[in-house]
This record gives sequence, structure tokens and C-alpha cells, in this order.
Amino acid sequence: MQTNVKMPVLFIGHGSPMLAIEDNPFTPKWREAAENMPKPRAVLCISAHWETLNIAETGSTDPGLVYDFYGFPPALYRVQYPVQADLALASEIQTLLHEIVPVQEDVERGFDHGSWTVMKHMYPKADVPLIQLSLCRRLTPQSHIILAKKLAQLREQGVLIIGSGNLVHNLRLLDWQHMNDADYAFDWARRAQKTLLDLVIKNDIAALADFAALGEDVAKAVNSAEHFLPLLYVLALREENEHIRIFNQQFVGGSLDMTCVEIGGEMAA
Repeated sequence: MQTNVKMPVLFIGHGSPMLAIEDNPFTPKWREAAENMPKPRAVLCISAHWETLNIAETGSTDPGLVYDFYGFPPALYRVQYPVQADLALASEIQTLLHEIVPVQEDVERGFDHGSWTVMKHMYPKADVPLIQLSLCRRLTPQSHIILAKKLAQLREQGVLIIGSGNLVHNLRLLDWQHMNDADYAFDWARRAQKTLLDLVIKNDIAALADFAALGEDVAKAVNSAEHFLPLLYVLALREENEHIRIFNQQFVGGSLDMTCVEIGGEMAA
């Protein structure tokens, strides 16, 4: 396992939990990203699906999985992914963040589908330990960025930091009749994607943090912030002149964008 190389940072548009068990065009690209980087010592995941009043991290050695969704086929609730935690990493995170906010250990919390559906494809042998860090509801987007920057040195220690959410995420406006149509998107969703990705490429994280000021299209795209905030964690860790790679830039059901962003990985040939 290589840990002496600076790890990239990855934002994954994770979409439906059904990606854990269904053939789809997105998860092979997640696996490809993992194969094209050094194998990490551990993964730190910030998932849209764990929000808390105070910042917390998984604190059990064997957290198990959380099936935090309803109405899906029984096979999805039988999925297992026996990944272990890295409590040494959990302790390092507490030390790095203590000047900003205390980090509480949650010894009962399991890994939610924002993390395990991604990890299952990236590291199918479940041989890379995982820690999750919650999204604190008390923090502003700007405060999340400050917090994220404190995690930067973990990249030098073999830790892959993953933000798991979606760039455009409005489930209330999904067009269920077109869920199986490849890259089906509403016009407003495509405009919002372009607006946001233009700012990502420009590395204008300040404008992205002030997403409420980016107009009506973005207001529909980021109608609740929890799927967008993990992107800010990833962008906050981008160093000067680090390249950026955007992939899986497709839509599902009109209003769900599967875009992924990699910072500092190997450039595609």
C-alpha cells in the first residue's frame, strides 16, 4: 500500500442507492478512478446523508451499514460491505479540527449509502478502512470550507478524502417517466450544471459557497444544501495549480446530476 504520495481528492455524484446492485454507466468510472490512484491507507468520507447538530465522526471499529432509504427491492437491503474503521484516523481528525469545533465520536452510527455504495465499487474487497465525518447543520458554507482546509495534511498521509453528494439534486422535480432515458435533463438543470461547473473550473469557491446568489436555476439545483456541501469540502482541498478532472457529467430523471470531480489525480491520456 502506497502512503507516501499525496492522495487526490474526489467528489462523487452518488445518485440512487440502486447503483450498488444495478448495471449502470456511472460506477465503472468510480472504479476506474480508484484504479488510477495509489491505494489509500484509509478513506475519509463526507456524505450528504449524515447531518448532525454538532460535528461527529464514526467511532466504532465495526460500524456496519445503514440502509437509510425506503421502498427499494429487498436485494438492496441484503447488500453487505464489511469495511472496517480506522480509529487512528478518527483520532487524527479530532486533533486537526479541535481548534474550530470539537468532534464527537458516534459509536453507534453505521456507514450510510452515500459512503458504502461508493466504496463498494471503488474498493470491492472492502480492504480500505473508512471513517465518516458528518455535515454540521450549524455551519455556514463558508465555515464548512474553513473546516475542510484543516484536513489538508491527511492527503500527505495516504488518506483519500471523498465528498459524496450531487451537484444538481432536486428529487421533488424528478421525471419518473424518463428515469431510464440516458442523460435526460431539464433545461434549467443543464444551465445550473454549467454555471456551477464553470465556477468549479475557475476555482471560484467563494462564489460556489454563496450558491444562493447564483440565480433561479441554481436555486432549483441546490434546493437543499446537504448534497452540495460535500463538493465544497473537496474544492477547499485543491492546492494552487492542481489540475481538475470532471467525469460522469450526465443526468438522471431530469433533475439529478451524476457529475464527479477529481482534484490532483493522474491526468487522463
